[in-house]
Parts: sequence; structure tokens; C-alpha cells
Amino acid sequence: MKLVCTQSDLNTNLSLVSRAVPSRPTHPVLGNVLLAADTETQQVLLTAFDLSLGIQTSFAARVEAGGEITIPAKLLNDIVSRLAEGEITLEDKVGEAGAEESGASDVPLKEERIIVTLTSASGRYQVRAMGAQEFPALPRVDAGVALHLPVEAFTEGLRGSLFATSSDETKQVLTGVHLTVERDRLEFAATDGHRLAVVQTTNQDIDDSAAIASGASEELSKLADNTSQLEFTLPARALRELERMLGMRQSNTLTLHLEQGQIVFQGEDPTLEDSLPLRYRLTSRTLEGQYPAYRQLIPRQFQRQITIERRQLLNAVERIAVLADQKNNIVKFSIDSVNQRLSLSVEAQDVGSGQESMSAEISGDSLEIAFNVKYLIDGLKALSTSHIQMQMNTADSPVILTPLGGLKMTYLIMPVQIRN
Repeated sequence: MKLVCTQSDLNTNLSLVSRAVPSRPTHPVLGNVLLAADTETQQVLLTAFDLSLGIQTSFAARVEAGGEITIPAKLLNDIVSRLAEGEITLEDKVGEAGAEESGASDVPLKEERIIVTLTSASGRYQVRAMGAQEFPALPRVDAGVALHLPVEAFTEGLRGSLFATSSDETKQVLTGVHLTVERDRLEFAATDGHRLAVVQTTNQDIDDSAAIASGASEELSKLADNTSQLEFTLPARALRELERMLGMRQSNTLTLHLEQGQIVFQGEDPTLEDSLPLRYRLTSRTLEGQYPAYRQLIPRQFQRQITIERRQLLNAVERIAVLADQKNNIVKFSIDSVNQRLSLSVEAQDVGSGQESMSAEISGDSLEIAFNVKYLIDGLKALSTSHIQMQMNTADSPVILTPLGGLKMTYLIMPVQIRN
């Protein structure tokens, strides 16, 4: 195998797929990245797979001799990222390692070894590699459902929900985002038990592009007939990598392939004219377990409502959070409906205190209520509009934050009990 590519192309795509390389691989080959060069398409395909999450991406190169090989991902990434910009020549050579070299002097047999040579304008590096035959193949979804989803809507949904997932592995289903797919709508939901983020985006692309593969279940087939919805929960880790991948590519449509327990996202980046599109692919297992009935948690009526400028409130909370006690991490809201003022205060024992005040449009009676600072800041950052609404009933019931205009998002946060 021999190919010539730019340092930037190899570095960008290598850093992308390397995020699926396990830090402690159960088998040596899983610590490698699979590199496949194709003389016909003049493209290089990189693959990494930890047996749960798999990432695959391609880029254009001048392929003089095709082939497949696996190279230690971390070592290759460290070398390539430090090389100067410009062309890199990568080629492999198969030699023989004698028994003395392999550490078994009493065994006269010889084994093949593969050396990959990287040549740049500034130097030459050699890396010990392995054959591609032991590298596990990415899962394929041959039966099930295939849907075309709009990238912009999908990215918006991830941005407004991923932050609210749980990091507690004992509640595995909460470590993912629950996705509901309908004909004209996508709904993303994430909760860690203390807050809930729900985002609804339009799904116009699916209307004419829902394709059901042979062998699909009756439940999946109903989606194409607009008589059902499709629901599944995906690990946050896989979705963060997908969000990152979508941000680096230029495609407008993402194809989702789903069957029981497995999902594959695939897209094409037509960035080069008169060339084959560059493909990317992410595969992941779905999370098992029943996702909470989160829609029942959202109140339908409210006694109090606050309309306020989002950035002003966020800046005030971030300033006052400096004094928040690390154990309690609480900010108190004093809602004055008479004077139309919202006051924020923090009391940190043995540290100090802080207070902020601002005008707001307030309806309903005055109230004192407290929140976890981190949860509040996370929600205010995710709500992207200039003004937001805060709706609530009592000091110990769920509070809803929604944007005014723009993205259709609901952020539920549970108040913290105020201690005198």
C-alpha cells in the first residue's frame, strides 16, 4: 500500500475516529485504527471500533497502491499531529522477524512483521503495524428501518438535550438521549433525575424518504404509513461524537439505519466537485430499559410567570455563582411581583455573600425559590433566544424554562429546598 495525502486531512480524520479507540483495549488490535486505501475511488477510509462505538470516515488522497492495515491509533495520532503542514507519504512494507527478535530463541519459525513508513518534508517515521484480518467489522443493519433526517434539525436537538443526560452508570438508560421519530417531527429528551430537557424539531425530510428494509417489524413498518412513531435511547457518548462529526462535515441529510439493539448513522460530504462524496459513519448500540414517562412530569398550568432577557440573567447567575458554596451550590431567587424585580442571592458560609437585581416582567404572587447553580446555568446556555420565560407554581414544584421564539424547547428544573 502507498498513498500521498495532506497532513491536515490525515490529522483531522484520524483525530475524529480515534475517539472510538478504547483507552484499555481488550485485544491489541482494538487499540489500532484500520486504514484502507482504494485506488479506484482515490480515497482513504479510517475506522476505529471499541465493540460498542464505531466511527468511520474517509478523505481524498493520491492512492498509488491500495490495501488495508491497522496502525496503533495513539502513536499514529501523536506523530501526525506534530508533523508540519504539507504532503505526507504513507507506505507499508512486510518483512520477516526472526526467532531471536521475537524473544523465542528456541523457536526457529519466522513471522511476518509490517512496518509503516511516514515521510514528510521534515522527516521520516516508522511504526510497527498489524494486519487488517483481525480487526472486527463494523455492525451492519440489513433489516429494519432506514430514515433520512435533516442534519440541522438533528444537531439542534442534540445541542438542546445532551447536556442533561446522567453520568451515573448505575442508571444506564438515563445516560442516553431518548429520541422519538415521527413523520414531521423529531423529539429529543434527556434527564438525570434532577432536570429534564425536551427539544422538538421539524422533520420535513422524512416525509418522502422513510424506507423500510425487508424483514422489518410491523412496528417499524407503521412509521412509513404515518400510523406510529419510532422511539429508542442512544448513549450520550455516541451522540456527542456524532454531533462533533456533523460539525466537521457539510452534508444536509443524515441516514439512520435501525434494527433491534443496533443503530447506524451514515452521511456523505460532497465537498469535492467532480469526485465521489466523502463518507462518514457512526455505529452504536442502543440502550436497553424503559425510559421514564417524562411528558407526565411537565405541569400544564402555572400560577407564576417571569419573562426576562436570557443573557442578562445568565451573566448575573455566572457572576454570583463564584460565591456559591461547593457543598450546596445554591442560588436563591426573590421574585417581587409588585416592583417587577428579580433578585438573586448567594450565602456561602465562611466565604461571603453576593446579590444581583434586575427588572423582569412578572405575573402572579411574589415568591422565594432556590436552584442548583450548575443546572440553572446549563439550561440558560442551551436556551438560545434573547428572551425566555420561567413558569412555576410553588417553591418546591417543577419550574419550566422555555425560549421565546426560535427552538421549541422545554427545560424542567427541580427547585432546591431553602434552609433558614
